This record gives sequence, C-alpha cells and structure tokens, in this order.
Amino acid sequence: MIRILGRYSVLFILTLLVLAGMSFALAYMFPGDVLSNLTGITPQNQIQRNVLAEQHKLDAGYLVQFSNYLWQLLSGNWGYSFVSGLPLREEIGLALPATIELAAYSMLVALLIGVPVGCYAGLRSYTKTDYLINSASMVGYSFPVFWLALVFILIFSLELNIAPLSGRNSLLFNIPDQTGFILIDILLAPDVDRWLAFTDALHHLMLPTLALSVISTASLIRITRRSIIDVLNRPYIAAARSRGLSRRQIFVRHILRNALLPILPLMAIQITSLITNAMIVETLFSWPGIGNWLIQAIYQRDYPALRVGMLAVASLVILLTILIDLFNRLIDPSRDKYERVTI
Repeated sequence: MIRILGRYSVLFILTLLVLAGMSFALAYMFPGDVLSNLTGITPQNQIQRNVLAEQHKLDAGYLVQFSNYLWQLLSGNWGYSFVSGLPLREEIGLALPATIELAAYSMLVALLIGVPVGCYAGLRSYTKTDYLINSASMVGYSFPVFWLALVFILIFSLELNIAPLSGRNSLLFNIPDQTGFILIDILLAPDVDRWLAFTDALHHLMLPTLALSVISTASLIRITRRSIIDVLNRPYIAAARSRGLSRRQIFVRHILRNALLPILPLMAIQITSLITNAMIVETLFSWPGIGNWLIQAIYQRDYPALRVGMLAVASLVILLTILIDLFNRLIDPSRDKYERVTI
C-alpha cells in the first residue's frame, strides 16, 4: 500500500504541474496585459506596475516566472478578480463547496436508486421486468442534462409551482457562509429557525439534484445489472446453490459483495461527467457553484478567475478520481495482484 500511495502521489504532483503549466500559459494567451492577467490587478501607474512585475519575476525567463507562479499558488496568493476585486482564493472557497455539495447529493441519490434497481434487474435478467428497466435506463441516459433541467423547470417550477426556480435558499433566511455547504451552514447558523431553513434548502435542492442524478442513476442501473448477471454465471454461485443455501443467503454472501466490486472503479469515471454536468445545471438553476461562477467570469472576461478556476476544477476531479481508486484498492486488495501479473 505504501508503494501504491507513493505512485499515486507522484502521479498527482506531476499532473498538477502540467495543469499549473497550462494555467500559467493562459496568462500569455488571453488578450490584454500579461501582468494584469497574472495578478488580476490593473496597475494605476508605472510605480505599481514595476512593483508587480518585480514580484512576479516578469523580467526573468519563463522558467523563473513559472517557479514563482507555483510558489504564489502554494502560498495562497491566487490573484484577484477583475470584477469583484476580491481574492480569488476566497471566491473559489465559496463556490467550489456548492458544486461538491450538489454533485455529492446527486451521487447519493443515484446510489440509493441505481444500485437496488440494477440488482433487481440483474436478478430478473432477460424477463419483461428486466427489459423494461433496461429500456428506461437507456432512455434516461440519453437525455442531455441541460434539456432535462429545462424540462424540470418548465413542469415543476413554472407549471406546477411546487419547486423553486433558482438559488440555494429563500431570501427570508440569512445564512452566513461558514463551510460553503448550505445544509451544514444552516445547522451552524445562529438566530435562525433551523427546521424551516433546512426544509427550504432541501426544497431548493430538489430540482438541481434530480436533474443531475437522472443520468448517473441510469448509468449505475446498467452497470449494476451487468455486474449481477456476470456474477450469477460464476461457478461458485452454482456451488452455493448445490449446498442448499437460500436465495437470500446466496445474494447477501456471494452475489452482492462480488457484484459491487467492479462498480467502484467505474464510479471514478463518473466523477468527471458528474462535475461537468453539475456545472451546467448550476447555470440553469442559478446555483452559486464553481460552474456558474466560471460562466459569469467568461461573460465578464475575468481572465484571472478563468485561469485559476479551471485549475481548481481540474485538481478537484483528479483528486476525487485518485481517492476513489485508492478506496477500491483498500476493499479489494486482489486487484493489485492481478495488475502485477498483467504487467
């Protein structure tokens, strides 16, 4: 395990270096002043320009500038937004948790629905019920997330008026940002009716979470169904039946555990599409996450925010992918043995 942690640490660091290099190069590709693109500050006079240029080593070579840029990132000096004038570290610190929260709740819904339905379809494989579930999952997976979100807005918000159209909570509740996660912030907020605020936040979460979880749920149903069918055809299932074990015993002891192991690596693949879809859904529901924040930065040509925001999103996706893969290795140590044999 130490060797695996070391290998993933090196991979993570090298990937971050490549991403940081691309982020650094964007400052020269964006139109306008390179110094302003790097710092997010428009120099008001030549003295301020000279000070900023010296601070960011613009009079040195690109390698020295990139090394200084890495040091600025590690020290938390990510520059300032053109629009708000606030430090980008603070703005990303508020927007990124909102995206993680929305994606996490959507994945939770997908797991709670997709895995049981997929197991049921796999156990009833090649029956009418299985065909119906498989067809429904294929249809759900085919829907574009932006179209699905617009349909939900039209039906549940504009026609039926049973769900809010945008935002994370009602303006009646003043919830200070402490962690960036709205449900946790409500529990920590003073002088507020927590039950009403919590219910209101769940009400606002309903449509974005539902729109985002449909595709993930459909994908999990198909993956789980295929895994259950593969396990049912294994010799040890026939051996368990010959020993007289009941269906419940066979499912709990042999089928479920072995069928879920192949699902975990595929969940790492879902992380990228989940974060990407979350950023699209945020824009449609005015959810104050990193996706909506980046779209506003594009409209307002906030180049420092674009550069650092893209780096933050890419780093988050890579980190989550590596953590899921490490968790899968912890619960399935035999995977490393098979990889060594393959190599």
